[in-house]
Order: sequence, then C-alpha cells, then structure tokens
Amino acid sequence: MNNHTVISQFVLLGLSIPPEHQHLFYALFLAMYLTTVLGNLIIIILILLDSHLHTPMYMFLSNLSFSDLCFSSVTMPKLLQSMQSQDPSIPYAGCLTQMYFLIAFAAMESFLLVVMAYDRYVAICFPLHYTIIMSPKLCICLMGLCWVLAMLYSMLHTLLLARLSFCENNVIPQFFCDISALLKLACSDIHINELMIFTIGGLVTVVPFLLIIVSYVQIVCSILKVSSTRVIHKVFSTCGSHLSVVSLFYGTIIGLYLCPSTNNSTVKETAMVMMYALVTPMLNPFIYSLRNRDIKEALIRVLCKKKISL
Repeated sequence: MNNHTVISQFVLLGLSIPPEHQHLFYALFLAMYLTTVLGNLIIIILILLDSHLHTPMYMFLSNLSFSDLCFSSVTMPKLLQSMQSQDPSIPYAGCLTQMYFLIAFAAMESFLLVVMAYDRYVAICFPLHYTIIMSPKLCICLMGLCWVLAMLYSMLHTLLLARLSFCENNVIPQFFCDISALLKLACSDIHINELMIFTIGGLVTVVPFLLIIVSYVQIVCSILKVSSTRVIHKVFSTCGSHLSVVSLFYGTIIGLYLCPSTNNSTVKETAMVMMYALVTPMLNPFIYSLRNRDIKEALIRVLCKKKISL
C-alpha cells in the first residue's frame, strides 16, 4: 500500500492560546506588527528623504529595515487572520511561497548584519581610509550580492522541499510554514534536505555570526587603545545592544535548525521562533537607528521642511 497522498493544503496549529485570551493576544500581536511596520518605514523614508543619510551605513540600514518589514509581513498577517477567522488552513502553494520568502528574508538579514558589522569595523579601525574602502561601487556590489545569495539560498530549500511527497498528516505545529516542521510531515527521503540545512545553512548563519563577533572584538580593542572613558562607555553600550539582538537572532536560528534538541517541546520551539520572527524585526529599528543621533536630527529636519512647505 502506498500511503503517499496529494496534499492540497496544510493546517497551521498556531499558538496554544485559551479562547478567553484570544482577543488579548490578538491585540498584542497586532501592536507588535504595527510597531515593526511603523518603525522600519520611518527609517526607510528618512534615509530616502534626507541627503545627510546617503552614506554606506544608512544604505545598509535601510535595506535591513526593508528586510525586517518584509520578514515580519510574511508571517504576521496570516497569524492575525487565522486568529480572527479561526481558519488555520493554508494552500500547498501558499505554504511553499511563505517558506520561500521567510528563508529569503532571514538569510538577507544574516548577510546584512555581517556587512553592517564590517562597515563599522572599517569606520572605527580605519577611519582615514573609510571612504576609499567603502566606495559606492563596493557598497552596491555588497548589497547586490546579499540579495542574490539570499534568493538563491531560499530557492534551493524551496525546490528541494517541492520534490517531496507528504503523508495524510498535514498539521504543522507552528503559526507559519516552518521548513523543519514540513520535513517531519514528508514521506519521502529527506536526507538531502537535512544535509543542505546543516551545510549551507551553517555557512549562512554560523559564519556570519562569527564574523560579526570578530569585527566587534576588533572594534572594542581599537577603541580601548585610544579613547577616553566616556567614549569607551558609549561604545560598550552600543556594541552591547547590537550584540544582544544579533545573539538573539542567530542563537534562536542555530538552536532550532542546526542544533535541534530532542527535548524541545512545541511550546519551547514556538517561543524560540517568535524571538527571531517577531521580536527581532521589531527591536532592530530601535537598536540600530531610532536611538541614533543622526536619525533623530534627520527626523527633525524632515518635519521642519514639512512645516515650512505648509
């Protein structure tokens, strides 16, 4: 007997929320999503409108904000719609599409974070050569490379998953189409899929994470040699906040996909997923940009121009 079947849709179990708390959590997730959208849109618009922010660092930041905005928008609208309509189903094609964009924007964020760390490393450790090293041509090439690699990486996993057959069980114990959950539902051999996650996935996550750590260590060492106590305190504060978000993003991804524990419960895995899929895109605008003096001054300039034009 062949127990394979043609799956036309999957069922997203979502979050285990008691019915009496559904409205509370719906309002919470909606507020988180709107905060993410508003925060990242403000960054993108300010960088586009203010010529003072047309520098490599802010070009990378605007792309990070766009990536975070899209990353959050891949999962949150479906989660909110499912909570509102009580319809947890998602078509097969829609599930693969959601997975493709989720992986693409997650990979894009990983590449962008390491490029931004390199930009800060050059700016602080080689300030006199910064404009030569971080030339417009190099910045455009780095951005193009990030986008191409992210799309190719996501396409690889999507095509490998699309060739699999699925059994009658079509229930995904997550609020989005997670690749590891989908592999558990497959009846076909998933050896190649798992191999690609551990090898290529390891390169996309572990290597950038290590490069970021190395760049920040170099930055701190450089600052300690020449700067005053006040500057050192400011750098440690900034680096600490950056590294906390970076560790949250990479740590949860590595823990979920590269070093999965057999003891992990569904609730624990869902909490870890929410850390990188919902919390990180919401925090990034505040950690990287909205605390930044240049962004605050740009906001004032843009608002003043609007008042004068009125």
